[in-house]
Amino acid sequence: MEERLKRQLDFALEIDKEKNIFRQTHLSGHGRRENDAEHAWHMAVMAYLLREYSNEEIDIAKVMLMCLIHDIVEIEAGDTYAYDEENLKTQKEREDRAKEKIYSILPEDQKRELTELFDEFEGNRTAEAKFAHAMDNLQPLLLNNSNNGGDWREHEVTAKQVYGRQEKTKLGSEALFQVAEKIIKDNINKGNLKL
Repeated sequence: MEERLKRQLDFALEIDKEKNIFRQTHLSGHGRRENDAEHAWHMAVMAYLLREYSNEEIDIAKVMLMCLIHDIVEIEAGDTYAYDEENLKTQKEREDRAKEKIYSILPEDQKRELTELFDEFEGNRTAEAKFAHAMDNLQPLLLNNSNNGGDWREHEVTAKQVYGRQEKTKLGSEALFQVAEKIIKDNINKGNLKL
């Protein structure tokens, strides 16, 4: 087999491990915890469906690819819960090491392409990155809301923490931030988010 194809297939097999990285968020309807691959797929479909609510013109294919690859590094780095202040301190370092290891499986040009896309997402400066971040924040918010705030209650998450995370949603979509804000207020009123 040609070396390039072998490396591409090796990478394809490696990223299958993303299905084994479980997040703190549960599936809608009080299902089991979702895995990273499900989260990425859900975000990518949401990005396509909700693209008209982006604050700026976007390349939707680029946004969808960002959504699909942004958590591949968690195969090595592990999932860092959005509200785990201690593990957030080392997240970038762990993910940078993982990024180098995992993307190095690919041929050099594809390694560079996906690394740049991952870094663009992390930098959150382009219209595409901002909208992808909006999806990354809105998707678990929708799931938590569908589960009557169970994950927030379990982890004793505060409204201030959720608002802080949703600030990135506002950068990508004012309209979707308004939806998020309504969900947060509803969950404060229900007692699912502490003040």
